[in-house]
Amino acid sequence: MTILPENALNNLFENLVTQFVKDNLESIMKAEIQQFMETEQTGERNSRNGYYKRSLHTKYGNLEDLEVPRDRNGAFQTQMFEPYQRRDGWLEEAVIQMYKSGMGTRDVARFIESMFGSHYSPTTVSNITATVLEDIQKWQQRPLQKRYSVIYLDGLYVKLKRSTVSGEVVYFAMGIDEDGHRQILGFYVGGQESANGWRDVLNDLYNRGAQEVPLGVFDGLPGLDAAFRETYPKADVQHCVVHKVRSTFPKIRIQHKTEVIEGLKTIYTAADHDLALAAFDTVKAKWGKLYPKEMRSWEEQLSTLLTFYKYPALIKEAIYTSNPIERMNKEIRKRLKPMNSLTNMDAAEKIVYLDVIDYNERFAERVIRGFGELGVRKKLNEMFESRYPASPMQA
Repeated sequence: MTILPENALNNLFENLVTQFVKDNLESIMKAEIQQFMETEQTGERNSRNGYYKRSLHTKYGNLEDLEVPRDRNGAFQTQMFEPYQRRDGWLEEAVIQMYKSGMGTRDVARFIESMFGSHYSPTTVSNITATVLEDIQKWQQRPLQKRYSVIYLDGLYVKLKRSTVSGEVVYFAMGIDEDGHRQILGFYVGGQESANGWRDVLNDLYNRGAQEVPLGVFDGLPGLDAAFRETYPKADVQHCVVHKVRSTFPKIRIQHKTEVIEGLKTIYTAADHDLALAAFDTVKAKWGKLYPKEMRSWEEQLSTLLTFYKYPALIKEAIYTSNPIERMNKEIRKRLKPMNSLTNMDAAEKIVYLDVIDYNERFAERVIRGFGELGVRKKLNEMFESRYPASPMQA
């Protein structure tokens, strides 16, 4: 018995698969033209007119001499592929996925040419990914739900090439809806992070339908809390406790760092709001003379750092910090890292959008821990009803 070498076996298997795909495509097209001829209502005499041969590159291999049926009037068109299409679309999808993973247009073009022998210029790759821009516009204009239990805000800096290369912010807004599902509501690219920039973001969210929000969670960027309250005057503000601890840490002398940070931890891990205030008084009494500016800064922000105590304890982990949106930003930053800089705003939007869609799909059916509990849902609903009572016309 003759034993074929491994590479010969692989070639044989690939040829069998390719032939199988070719045979099935031709069978489908034969059925298509038969149905077409039976249902054609052109009023003109028509008949089959044999076949023409063409090639089609698929993910299963290159199909040579594929027999495509035709009619005498030239009216039949198979649904398997477009008239001048030479690929079944998988390579274009692969281009988008490679681009999404952080490969630049030149890297994608070189990879395709080395793997498939197909010449794709960086411009062609860019044109393929440009189809995403239409999806971005529709996505950015989609209506939002009326109620979100929490809205998180955070910015991520990316390097964009304009006249020079400089860092520009991507504003992100994330929400948890009444059912406990977490989704990215919007992203906005360009400029330097500012309260005015956030004001535009918040106005956009409101105009797209997100009009009832009891809580906003974000860091202590100057003016951001005021911008948030302009749009959502009935909402609470929760400043990120983790950000506050991080900003305090570098200002403490090395010999005191551990003790001070442990002391601060007793504030936001206290059993209730009153005990948290008492814990702060203890920390202030101990460290106020050595670190007066730091203790004063905590005291000035204490009310917004402890907002989470108004809410059910079961959702504390989700709302006392902006970590949920920061973790998402970390994922996107990892995708962008292979690119030293992006050529323009469109390039940045394409990368971010593809990651955002992927994120939203992953979390579409997940209920964030605590938000699915009956007691929590009841409490949050009471907050909505007390702050946003239905008008007589709605009742």
